[in-house]
Formats: sequence, structure tokens, C-alpha cells
Amino acid sequence: MSKRLRTALNVALPADGSVPEWLELIPAGPIIQGVDGRAWTFGPDERDTVLAEFAKHLGEVVFDWEHASEHRAPKGEEAPAAGWIKELEPRDGALWGRVEWTERAARQIAAREYRYASPVFLYTADAARRIQRLTSVGLTNQPNFALKALNQEDAAAGGDPDFIPTPDQGDVPTMDKELLKRLGLPEDATAQQVTEAVDGLKGQLETAQNRANQQPSLDKFVPRADYDGAMARASNAEQELSTLKQAQQDEAIDTAINQALEGGKITPATAEYHKAQCRSEGGLERFKAFVEQAPQVAGDSGLDGKTPKGEQKALNAEMQAVADQFGNSEDDLKKYGGYGDGA
Repeated sequence: MSKRLRTALNVALPADGSVPEWLELIPAGPIIQGVDGRAWTFGPDERDTVLAEFAKHLGEVVFDWEHASEHRAPKGEEAPAAGWIKELEPRDGALWGRVEWTERAARQIAAREYRYASPVFLYTADAARRIQRLTSVGLTNQPNFALKALNQEDAAAGGDPDFIPTPDQGDVPTMDKELLKRLGLPEDATAQQVTEAVDGLKGQLETAQNRANQQPSLDKFVPRADYDGAMARASNAEQELSTLKQAQQDEAIDTAINQALEGGKITPATAEYHKAQCRSEGGLERFKAFVEQAPQVAGDSGLDGKTPKGEQKALNAEMQAVADQFGNSEDDLKKYGGYGDGA
């Protein structure tokens, strides 16, 4: 079987609101032309072919609303009949059909709710575009939409097994001009050109996604191994810095304690207590301030850790000064300094 394409023409319904029983479906040829400028061959041979195809398909063609049987029915959606074409008859080169309308469709035609009938037919894919078969007729008020958009619906749904789109169909001009502009296509681009442009964009997107997954941009991402290495180095550096700071603090505390011992401002018995206080936050600064104001409470003999006779009173004075400076109780001094009433 030769390749055949599908399209739709448009016929005006009676202007007086009457409901016709017979309706001209395809005008006389041998060449007929649609409102979009496309032309088809419809001579005696083509009329005979259409009549033969009508008889082969049970002698009945559906009359629907807005070509629902062409683009809704293949998707399983409702496509009720507005009527049924029961007979076809050639008249002066044209093709007429007798329609049995449904009650609903008859009311709408009489009320002029629908003003056009749009027959859909198959035609050959060669240059002659010979009309071969009437597939349906639709009530419509948008004849230009039916004429062009129906072809796109057929191409998407693949409704007829013999329907094969070709570049010479000229269906794309009804597409959105802004869309064609964004695709970089002219306004008269064909369906094939649109398909190729969309496929090209899809290919570019897939390539970009694969490239991003395999070789991500280094200004936004870094390899996991490099990231883990950098984090490990940062952690080690932070630990080393903390250790260095601790060592420096211990050295500063030891220096301050030794200077206080040498100056007789504290006794050896209280050295560990003062060290513990210096390790608290701000403790070293408080200890230095305490040493500057504290009286001399121990002589040279006090550096050996022994308490000379008569030193108890001085030690009590030191204990009181320490308690005032650090906010400690006498029990704290006894705990860290080993003091007692008889020390």
C-alpha cells in the first residue's frame, strides 16, 4: 500500500441555521486547495477510490466534535459521535454525504453553536497528493486549527497505520513563532526540522549532564580525595596549634609562678594551687594582678618548702588575699594548699 497522509478541509454549514441531511464534504476537483495554500488531487479516479474505501469500511463514517475520534479516541478518551455519514454520492465533481445527526448535534447546528464541518481524509505522499479515503468529519468553529493542528496530532498519536509524515506537509507554520525563534528555525520550518532541533537540544543536555557527572567543574566541585586530604590537614594543623598554645600557656604560668616564688609573694606550699587557678580562663591575668598587689609573705627560707616559725600569720594573710582575688573559700585553700589551722 502506498504511503498516505492525513489532513482536514473545512466546509461551512448552512447560514440559516437549518440542519442539512446532505452535506458537501469534498469540493469538486480535479485540484482542490485549502485555506493554508496546500493543494490535493480529487478527480474521477480519486472519487472512485474514496467511494470504494467507504464501502470497504462498512459504509459508515463518524461525524464527531472537534475531530475527537482522530486525536482523543486513540488515547482512550471519550469521543462521542455527533452523527453518522450513511451514504456518499458524487455530485458535479464534488463528494456529498448523507448524515444521520444525533439529537444533541442537531440542536447545536440549529442554534448555530457550530458553523463548520471539517472532513478528514487520507492522501498519497507523492507530489500529486491524491485523496484516497474519508476517515471522519468534525463539527468545529476553528477551521484553521483543524486544518493544521490535526496533522500534528496524527503524527504524535500514530492513529492511522498508513500515516507517515513527510517534510513537504507544511504543518509547522501554525506552531508558536516564539518557539521556532528560540529553536533558531524560520517561521516556515517543517516538522522534520523542528524534530531535529529538539533532538539536538536533548542530545546537548544529555552530553552536558554526563560531562558534569564525570568531570565536574573545578570552580564548583573538588575531587573527594582532595577534599578529604584538605580536611585532614586542617584538622592536624588545628590540633598542632592547640598543642602549641597549651605549651606556651604552661610555660607562661610556670614563669609567673617562679617569679612570684622568687619575690616571696607566694609560698611553695601554694604553688600548685596557683597553677591550677592560672589554667582557668583569664586565670593567669588575675594571678599577675594579684602578685603585683600582694605583700611579701615568704622569705628566702620559704623557697625550700618549709614553713619557718612565726610565718603562720603571714600565710593567713596570703590566704585571705588569695580568697579575695579568686573568690575561693578557705576550704578551697586547704584543698589545694594543704593549709590548716596549725600549718
